[in-house]
Amino acid sequence: MQNIVVPANVEAERSLLGAILLDYTILNKVEGRLYDRDFYEPRNKVIFNSMLDLFRDGKNIDITSLISDLETKGNLTKAGGYEYISSLADIGYSTSNADTYIQFIEDASLRRDALKLLQTLTERGYRSDNTTQSFLEDMERSVFDLSKRRKIGTFTSIKDITGTVLANAEAQSRQKENVVGLKTGFHELDKYTLGFQPGQLIILAARPAMGKSAMAINLACNVASKNLKGKATCAIFSLEMPQEQLVERMIASDSKISLKSIKTGFLKDPEWIRIQTACTRLNSLNIYFSDETDLTVAKIKSVCRQLKELNGLDFVVIDYLQLISSDGGRSTVEEVSRISRSLKLMAQELNIPVMALSQLSRAVEKRDDKHPMMADLRDSGSIEQDADIVMFLYRDDYYNKNSTRKGEADLIIAKNRSGQTTEEDGIPLMFNGAFSNFSEKTE
Repeated sequence: MQNIVVPANVEAERSLLGAILLDYTILNKVEGRLYDRDFYEPRNKVIFNSMLDLFRDGKNIDITSLISDLETKGNLTKAGGYEYISSLADIGYSTSNADTYIQFIEDASLRRDALKLLQTLTERGYRSDNTTQSFLEDMERSVFDLSKRRKIGTFTSIKDITGTVLANAEAQSRQKENVVGLKTGFHELDKYTLGFQPGQLIILAARPAMGKSAMAINLACNVASKNLKGKATCAIFSLEMPQEQLVERMIASDSKISLKSIKTGFLKDPEWIRIQTACTRLNSLNIYFSDETDLTVAKIKSVCRQLKELNGLDFVVIDYLQLISSDGGRSTVEEVSRISRSLKLMAQELNIPVMALSQLSRAVEKRDDKHPMMADLRDSGSIEQDADIVMFLYRDDYYNKNSTRKGEADLIIAKNRSGQTTEEDGIPLMFNGAFSNFSEKTE
């Protein structure tokens, strides 16, 4: 019988660790992509974790700092001692091959996990306590979860998406306001916030169907088009909605053609022209999308660092906070608190405003006055504490069918570290759901 060799690339692990000792900024590429579980050699796991700890603490990484950290934690022997760590630095590893090392380690780790999964599924298949259908469903779900690890968190330019949206449809000046941050495109909002400012964590919360995703993409387009002479860069992480659907909404908002018409392709010639014109305008914006669903804060931060280094980065939108994965599984109240704190630290580290959408609890529906309050933040934990700005969306006509405010919405600023909050009624806006568009209310 042929000897069975466990999939591993220990030399790639050593090469990557050696390259990090030469240039620790390589960890910008690694963090959120590799974890200690991806390293096969136990010594390399310990060393990698120590390197990550130093990096996250903002410390330089060399032999001296690495050995000191390992000694402090009592892990030097587990890491192979002085001799092994020195050997990593003595070999002339190439920093330019870091991406290749990372890929080799990922591939070996994924193969090990796949084999382990197959073994587990085989054992389950022999058991008689589950039905064939449940076994097949379990197998399909497990393989799908594993395959998602092959998808590396990358961004897609809006130019690459508008063409897809159009194909699907065919088949079916200067601001004079006193704004110190990014202009939002909403005059009253800028008056209260002075613009979205670097390092801020902004929470936009609402009950379902209030239009928070529409408001988020309106703000992203406005920030991209109204700052840095139309060259501001925005990143949108959509954990709930595919990027094509987001761009469909952007086109509907810009062209004032209904989203339904764009989806079905039932358009007259003048409407096609308006859509083409909207796509041309949108193509000029620096907006990038990531619709990977299995995202942790570490992954988000990693790709944001890369985007900032390559293209610059001015504003981040995350839709939405409660869907961000924890390293250990689904989010709990404690995990959401940790995630909100990590997003605040990310905003500070990257020196940009980060806006995260958030759900509100059902408590809103159980009282007569449906206006949202801070206590309604779902899984709130430290969200209120970490956020610099907390905004709520409220539409009276959603709750009151006889409302005299048809098509109106209120943007309520409940917390604002940089300025004033609004009254309960908030900033009056107009909302057109067919176009996924919010606009300022004119008298």
